[in-house]
Amino acid sequence: MLELCNISTKYGQIPMLMEVSIKVDKGEAVCLLGANGAGKTTVLKTIISMVKPIKGEVFFNGQRLDLLPSHKVIQAGIAIVPEREGLFPKLTVENNLLMGAYYEKDKQKINHRMEEVLTIFPKLKERFRRNAGTLSGGERKMLGIGRALLADPQVLLLDEPSLGLAPALVHEVYAVIERIKKEKNLAILLVEQNALKALSVVERGYALQKGGIFLEGSSAELRENKIVVESYLSSCSV
Repeated sequence: MLELCNISTKYGQIPMLMEVSIKVDKGEAVCLLGANGAGKTTVLKTIISMVKPIKGEVFFNGQRLDLLPSHKVIQAGIAIVPEREGLFPKLTVENNLLMGAYYEKDKQKINHRMEEVLTIFPKLKERFRRNAGTLSGGERKMLGIGRALLADPQVLLLDEPSLGLAPALVHEVYAVIERIKKEKNLAILLVEQNALKALSVVERGYALQKGGIFLEGSSAELRENKIVVESYLSSCSV
């Protein structure tokens, strides 16, 4: 469904990604592991055409994404939850959610999606009329995911969903990700430093280091890999 083929990028004259190739199939959850600065977020930005590759191609259902502007990529069926959620703090929870359905004109479909999201996130229903800026960190994360689901995407990109959350909230957010995966049959690409949590919900994963993929395999294989254990799992406690 989603494929990056030998992607290379630069920020100015500084190389960032170097011939990165990643595949995500329909209904599959895949994680991208790596330390800060490894290029994980750049991969997501390249998928949604915020960063243009200097080499390589990005395909979604056979369509070239890297030739499209970002808004066309979103319309094609890809939704992203940024690292800091990118919410509108002075807008209500309701209006933040509705921003996810910006391109949908059928009000009945929007209402149905809203009901589904509020069923998944009952806390958002409780805070429906409150401004997003008043929410806790965990609630903001849920709102970011909920807004993405309002777009009814085929592919969901998640950038560091556990970042800044207490262990209990990390568990809650990942329980939601697992539920979405099962109920919505989405393709999910999960960027994460918390390797232990990421590998608990995905089928496969890639490890990124200095802009290049140096390991890939099933979640079980990566959990047992000595490099992954020493680099990413030894410091994980949740």
